[in-house]
Amino acid sequence: MDVKKRIEELRKTLHQWGHEYYVLDQPSVSDQEYDQLMQELIDLEERYPEYQSPSSPTQRIGGEVLDKFEKVEHDHPMMSLSNAFSKEDLLAFDARIKRNIDQDFDYYVELKIDGLAGSLKYEDGEFIQAATRGNGQIGENVTQNVKTIYSIPLRIEEGSSLEVRGEIFMSKDAFIKANIEREDEGKELFKNPRNAAAGSLRQLDSKVAAKRSLDMFIYSLMAPENHGVTTHEEALNYVRDLGFKVNPLSKRCKTIDEVLDLVEEYTTKRNTLSYEIDGVVIKVNDLSLHEEIGYTAKSPKWAIAYKFPAEEVITKVQDITFQVGRTGQITPVATFDTVLVQGSSVSRATLHNEDYIKQKDIRLGDYVKIKKAGDIIPEVVSVVLEERPKDSVPFSMIEECPVCHEDIVKKDGQADHFCVNPDCPAKKMEGLVHFVSRKAMNIEGLGERIIEQFYNDGFIQTISDIYRLKDIRETLITKEGFGVKSIDKMLEHIEKSKENNANQLLFGLGIRHVGEKVSKVIMDYAENVFELFEVTKSDLIEIDEIGDVIAESVVSYFENEENRKQLEELRDFGLNMDYHSNKLADQDLQDQTFVLTGKLEQFTRSEAKEMIEARGGKVTGSVSKKTNYVIAGSDAGSKLDKANKLGVKVLSEGAFLDLLDR
Repeated sequence: MDVKKRIEELRKTLHQWGHEYYVLDQPSVSDQEYDQLMQELIDLEERYPEYQSPSSPTQRIGGEVLDKFEKVEHDHPMMSLSNAFSKEDLLAFDARIKRNIDQDFDYYVELKIDGLAGSLKYEDGEFIQAATRGNGQIGENVTQNVKTIYSIPLRIEEGSSLEVRGEIFMSKDAFIKANIEREDEGKELFKNPRNAAAGSLRQLDSKVAAKRSLDMFIYSLMAPENHGVTTHEEALNYVRDLGFKVNPLSKRCKTIDEVLDLVEEYTTKRNTLSYEIDGVVIKVNDLSLHEEIGYTAKSPKWAIAYKFPAEEVITKVQDITFQVGRTGQITPVATFDTVLVQGSSVSRATLHNEDYIKQKDIRLGDYVKIKKAGDIIPEVVSVVLEERPKDSVPFSMIEECPVCHEDIVKKDGQADHFCVNPDCPAKKMEGLVHFVSRKAMNIEGLGERIIEQFYNDGFIQTISDIYRLKDIRETLITKEGFGVKSIDKMLEHIEKSKENNANQLLFGLGIRHVGEKVSKVIMDYAENVFELFEVTKSDLIEIDEIGDVIAESVVSYFENEENRKQLEELRDFGLNMDYHSNKLADQDLQDQTFVLTGKLEQFTRSEAKEMIEARGGKVTGSVSKKTNYVIAGSDAGSKLDKANKLGVKVLSEGAFLDLLDR
């Protein structure tokens, strides 16, 4: 027997049978026949390891165990979609597009699968990488786990190199099976199929992922112009022909009225499907119009996700408690009998403030309707008045802080109550948790639970105390639940945080109304935190995006002597107080649009993008008549062809650097 030839025959046959079963849902052989051939292939690959291949069907069984997931930078950002919640929202979306373009167009409509986004890369026909969406720029390498998904081809048409994106999900039957197994093992049950799919995909042991029967629908082909397609419908047909699984219920609609009819149809049919969906995605079908319609910072303007109306469940309010935030804001929270809402167990919901409660007339003992706002956050919709107890009492706001018991205040014109005691423990702890959070000083190993523990132990009372922890290292490593390794790692991250840009420090201080974006805007103006000691309200309101309320809050914070003293201490600890903007004084590329194509040798796409944006330019994903420059590396492909056709100036990497140096 020619072993190599037999192995190749087995792989080809098993790939075909798997495609028929998992993608086409048209099996041509029995499970027993499939299993017999698979076992033969496993035996041959074990006996002849020189013929093993990463694209072999045997790779779907799993077995590789990772220490951690590597980070992956996406070649093109994995953007999120803006949401629509009503017919009016969809009509407004249609009207916006018609204002931007002056030609006829149609839509392509797909089901919004309730799973998690993933990216698949192929080179020369071989599957080489799978990544999660992550933050849209950087995801995690989950290649080994994705190989266990039988509907994903491990090899496609010879020579094909491409990237596709789609939704990884768990069917309703697979979800039930997984929870039965977890119940038998005495483990906590998965809340819903989406969480189960996400947890399965992030298993370090691919054998665990293989048991979970994940699936994937492809919804996007990257750089479609490189594959000779001109519409989104053609792109999905192209990847379907390559062997990928595309949702069969996707449909082209000529008008927004047809879209609305389809949305209504699937709003009623959603529960009849074998997988969870939470909406419908609408895209302009003509790919050449996407660049003209454009993008926001986070989302394409040519697509929108219609979210189904939230499911409402009735439960009973057992208590109304109060939380104290870092600014002293007092937030009422309803605690009620646990109910299942859209697959998740819910027992609490914020009631925002006194006005919100009185407007809805929520009382202890009431039966209320609960839904998930945006399918995520539990919200009290209304009270079931006919079920109200006869002895119910209207809600009355507390008069003192539930933690420090000082009087709380409500300023004129404001809806919220505040604890104004500067020494309130709850405010201090929340402020410390905010300071170390990822978008602020990003101090790993010092999360909410540890902050609370260290606060109660007296180790951390102020922000400055965080930078004194190294002085009590010997005490910390003797605490139960800690050790030398975890404490040293935490102290290492604390030291590293001293190098953070000043906008992170400003955000971490927790100044009211000063969020992540506003912190950058202010530091673009001030350049050093200590310059804010002398800033006036009139200075600040001259800055774009800064109004009276923010200006007053900033001035008030830096006029406070205790706050000034704390910042001086942080400076003495070695924290960076200077702001380093990525913007250059020379904005000579202002209003210039660039497209990057091909393989770049001297810098990455992200580095080129940063260089362009630092000088005021903009980087887009496709070539149009609005493009000013195309930067072309090797194997540039159709974007280069289109640039030449439109007369767009093409730059080599060297010419691009010359442009920056001019």
